Amino acid sequence: MNMGFVTGAVLNMLLLLSTQNWNMVIAGNSYDCDEPLVSALSQESFSSSSELSSSHGPGFARLNRRDGAGGWSPFVSNKYQWLQIDLGERMEVTAMATQGGYGSSNWVTSYLLMFSDSGRNWKQYRQEDSIWGFSGNVNADSVVYYRLQPSIKARFLRFIPLEWNPKGRIGMRIEVFGCAYRSEVVDLDGKSSLLYRFDQKSPRPVKDIISLKFKTMQSDGILLHQEGRNGDHITLELRRGKLFLLINSGETEIPFMHNLINLTLGSLLDDQHWHSVLIQLLGKQVNFTVDEHRHYFHAQGEFSYLDLDYEISFGGIPAPGKSVLFPHKNFYGCLENLYYNGVDIIDLAKRQKPQIIRMGNVSFSCSQPQSVPVTFLSTSSYLALPGSPVEDEVSTSFQFRTWNKAGLLLFTELPLVSGSLLLFLNDGKIKLTLFQPGKLPSNFTAGVGLNDGQWHSISLAARKNHLSLVVDGQVASTAYSLGPEQVYLGDMYYFGGCPDNSFEMKCKNPLGGFQGCMRLISIGDNMVDLISVQRGSLGNFSDLQIDSCGITDRCLPNYCEHGGECSQSWNTFHCNCTNTGYRGATCHNSIYEQSCEAYKHRGNTSGFYYIDSDGSGPLEPFLLYCNMTETAWTILQHNGSDLTRVRNAHPENPYAGVFEYVASMEQLQATINHAEHCEQELTYYCKKSRLMNMQDGTPLSWWVGRTNETQTYWGGSLPDPQKCTCGIEGNCIDSQYYCNCDADRNEWINDTGFLSYKEHLPVRKIVITDTDRPHSEAAYKLGPLLCQGDRSFWNSASFNTEASYLHFPTFHGELSADVSFFFKTTASSGVFLENLGITDFIRIELCSPAVVAFSFDVGNGPLEISVQSPTHFNDNQWHHVKVERNMKEASIQVDHLPSKTQPAPADGHVLLQLNSQLFVGGTATRQKGFLGCIRSLQLNGLALDLEERARVTPGVEPGCRGHCSSYGKLCLNGGKCREKASGFSCDCTFSAFTGPFCSKEISAHFGSGSSVIYNFQENYSLSKNSSSHAASFHGDMKMSREVIKFSFRTTRAPSLLLYMSSFYKEYLSVIIAKNGSLQIRYKLNRYQEPDVIYFDFKNMADGQLHHVKMNREERVVFVEIDENARRQVHLKSGTEFSAVKSLVLGRILEYSDVDPETALAGAQGFLGCLSAVQFSHLVPLKAALHPSHPAPITVSGHVTESSCLAQTGNDATSRERTHSFADHSGTRDDREPLANAIKSDSAIIGGLIAVAIFILLCITAIAVRIYQQKRLYKRNETKRSENVDSAEAVLKSELNIQTTVSENQKEYFF
Repeated sequence: MNMGFVTGAVLNMLLLLSTQNWNMVIAGNSYDCDEPLVSALSQESFSSSSELSSSHGPGFARLNRRDGAGGWSPFVSNKYQWLQIDLGERMEVTAMATQGGYGSSNWVTSYLLMFSDSGRNWKQYRQEDSIWGFSGNVNADSVVYYRLQPSIKARFLRFIPLEWNPKGRIGMRIEVFGCAYRSEVVDLDGKSSLLYRFDQKSPRPVKDIISLKFKTMQSDGILLHQEGRNGDHITLELRRGKLFLLINSGETEIPFMHNLINLTLGSLLDDQHWHSVLIQLLGKQVNFTVDEHRHYFHAQGEFSYLDLDYEISFGGIPAPGKSVLFPHKNFYGCLENLYYNGVDIIDLAKRQKPQIIRMGNVSFSCSQPQSVPVTFLSTSSYLALPGSPVEDEVSTSFQFRTWNKAGLLLFTELPLVSGSLLLFLNDGKIKLTLFQPGKLPSNFTAGVGLNDGQWHSISLAARKNHLSLVVDGQVASTAYSLGPEQVYLGDMYYFGGCPDNSFEMKCKNPLGGFQGCMRLISIGDNMVDLISVQRGSLGNFSDLQIDSCGITDRCLPNYCEHGGECSQSWNTFHCNCTNTGYRGATCHNSIYEQSCEAYKHRGNTSGFYYIDSDGSGPLEPFLLYCNMTETAWTILQHNGSDLTRVRNAHPENPYAGVFEYVASMEQLQATINHAEHCEQELTYYCKKSRLMNMQDGTPLSWWVGRTNETQTYWGGSLPDPQKCTCGIEGNCIDSQYYCNCDADRNEWINDTGFLSYKEHLPVRKIVITDTDRPHSEAAYKLGPLLCQGDRSFWNSASFNTEASYLHFPTFHGELSADVSFFFKTTASSGVFLENLGITDFIRIELCSPAVVAFSFDVGNGPLEISVQSPTHFNDNQWHHVKVERNMKEASIQVDHLPSKTQPAPADGHVLLQLNSQLFVGGTATRQKGFLGCIRSLQLNGLALDLEERARVTPGVEPGCRGHCSSYGKLCLNGGKCREKASGFSCDCTFSAFTGPFCSKEISAHFGSGSSVIYNFQENYSLSKNSSSHAASFHGDMKMSREVIKFSFRTTRAPSLLLYMSSFYKEYLSVIIAKNGSLQIRYKLNRYQEPDVIYFDFKNMADGQLHHVKMNREERVVFVEIDENARRQVHLKSGTEFSAVKSLVLGRILEYSDVDPETALAGAQGFLGCLSAVQFSHLVPLKAALHPSHPAPITVSGHVTESSCLAQTGNDATSRERTHSFADHSGTRDDREPLANAIKSDSAIIGGLIAVAIFILLCITAIAVRIYQQKRLYKRNETKRSENVDSAEAVLKSELNIQTTVSENQKEYFF
């Protein structure tokens, strides 16, 4: 809180010792301002709403006095009572003090403070940004002081009791402290202005400072204007109650161009109260302050010094010949303490100095017209006023302002027709409804957007049998006919709502009461005297605040973060987060992850993702590519990825290549800081172009990184000056140099490698100066920035004792605070996090095995919200907690359980003020400590390094094991989770899939006559000594069960999908028959006919992707096709295979004793796409296409890795990404069956020749692409490139294939 609340003696001394310093440029006081102001006032300076007796009058309300009854007490104790002080003139009030009635049970426990210049149109003093009430006394005699920050400048003060001792009455004694307030005032009538012309001979100041105060009832007007040549100008203008500062540098035909600064501050500034303005201009820096709201702006781009004339106007634009390119009105109101660069403009005008030209009627006192507004505080508020006597024409009018879309404005009866009239707001529009017996209601709508906080006027008149409605001066309706006779309105008008006992009066309130302000209420031709209403002598009311408009702009300041759009009602504000990339009540939380690593562990595959590198911080999310391998790689491209040649550069005319990235430097820095490792490949080709002058050691070429420092080391080297990769490894072309290019050879050579010092990355600029000699030339190429991992995602600590904790600096989340982390534990309770203030605090804890709670206090009393789970959290698995507290609400979410929220009070304390250390895993009292692991702890998007602090803290260990228990489910398709020091990985060895989560299926396109053969054993005798994966299938073992899974796509029938044979002429075949049906043929006994399982519900050779699952347990076979056709069959031929020989995909290349259907399909083979083939623990396609170790695999014909998701043979994209494995075999011995097959079938020879020719033709075309892929795109296969034997040939090739390079970049991302 800004206000202290301490005992009287101590703070009284502080008040006497405290001082306030004021800058004279802003026109204030430079002396102590804490003198008592009330004690010397006369009795007439005190007034009140009422008094209990003459001895309880307001004149006895002086602090520490015992006169009369010892203080003021009103006749009735209710919330409409007040005590008022007239200080005699405007004073600056800096503090106040209160007591109860002397020796009584009468004291006030809370109150409002209001102030005014004239004794009318009061304004409430606000603490912080939402607290209006002050806490009062707890007994009759102790003194409670408050320091007012900011101070009040006013003549009249009014204390309004809100609560008091329930066992007594309202009782007050008061004192206020301050000093005299001196000011210069000028009154402008909307046609007048001041023009100040300063000395042209004096130099222009480096910094311009303009300060002033103003008050007005008008929502529009020019406060100051200065312009010059070429369209330069500066204008301060009031528009719709807001201040706009417009600064234009350069020629601009219309406003709002790129070189026009347009700053907006303030709201509801047409409230007839003083508002302060401060403008500071220094070069491109603009500081703009309105009241307590500030806007600091630094102009970008080509914004230059303003070329302005030596004159400035205030209140309008009076100078003849001035060309203003936007509509404007002169200011109508008062200006106070108007200073321009220390010059008192109003004092010069009063003394009629020649520098000031007064235009129009200018006076030097503020005599603005006064109005008495009334505030409808709640939906139960109303104002009942008597109607006018019966006249030929009846009318009523008023003005209103509100933020609410709906509410009753006026109700009255129509006595002659026994009807009623309702005027109300509905969706921001005026709606007039007439009710008459026996008729349908008549409705009319006018206006739009009238809930914008501006004053709007309503006029309603009845003449004869017609009603007319005028909204903001526009006639809305005159067409209502109410019968043949004169229309009379009722004898009572209800404004804003209906009384609780309105049933008999038929008052209707369909959309609830009005919340807002009204003024200038008239009935007939008479203006309603609202002061008489306040005194109780006119009409009736409930829950009103008369002589004050209490409307506030809850969107100022705008607490909607990250560009969220703020809208409001009377009690609260709302944030529209659409298209911001953020969510929550104040658009605080990012909807995106902070790193590719985080996306990976949500199960995402490689692709483009938005990254928000600082979470809820100020940096915007940006799009990049995530390459999900065993670790996640973040890839950040720039605009200079093409090879660039450089000639004719020398030290006096250097070449500079600048790189622009897909993200800002701040975003890049946050991404790099998150990463475990970053690198960027830089290749420098040179021909008689040196990197360093060996004679004097000065660099001739260099690059500039993130820190804007010159770097002279090159790719592959540590940050050692003037070294390259070859210099570190000792293999430079000329051993006397540390870089190849420094050999200065008249041939193309290069220095290439990866820059990996994170603090210097990314490369922002490269400078070359040595290409101006004969035959001298250079070329360079910079790869994308590559970053690996996320340091914060796995950063964790293990808490081993309840008394242990980690401590960090105080958490600062005054207005918005979010905390997120993972935890796992077997304990039933414990505190995760705690931070304390004097009274404020936040705490997150596991209260019980199934409850996580978030408790806090921001000055409104402790609150707690919790999430209860149907299952226990202490299951030793990772759980994610996210809590947030902001101006609107507090919330907590655990895992994917529904979040719980707690709305903030509409006018409560809002600032979370903490001052202790932040305790993680325990508390300052060392009680209720947490036992378990906490990981990835982030506060407002910033990660805390738990591991670093844990290394030096007893009872806490860095890191935490056991990730597979939580993340093992991410390993799909039979992949096995393996623990790592930081995180986990998926082992896909025995899965038919690959990728970081074993989710990428391995597919292949089979050409005509091609096959893949997996040999379990070459012959029966050799199998017994086999050590390969096939060893488990040796001849001594009986195979009584197998699990088979695969997918296929084809248009050919018949086709052989899968065939397994044994040395005993037993076999299994899965074929597509000539009629397109799928057939599974089991022959488990050589002497019996095979068992056949038919699936003929559709043509399986339809070019669609089909999925097959088979599971046999002895005689029982379960088959599922496309996840919907299921069948269970009992085999008759036997229960087991003996001496399994081989597994064939595609064409059968050797003679086999099989049934005719299998033989026909085997001869045809398979033409199409096979995917994710798994035979128990064997994965034949994976062994063929992705060999990780020698395997007994043989590939015949054209088998290429492809995707079965697209039409085989027609998808150019998938063909472009294929890799040929024709005639590839795992071992030397494995090729022998292929040779035998070639001898036995001459048709295969042609296919092999065709494949060989194809390979030879492709080698030349793709040689450079493969080289580039190895260097740029297969980062996990090589860390740096070697020197090229013929660098000149490579350079020429690269210069001639820019299109190919661009295509490779695309491949790198997809």
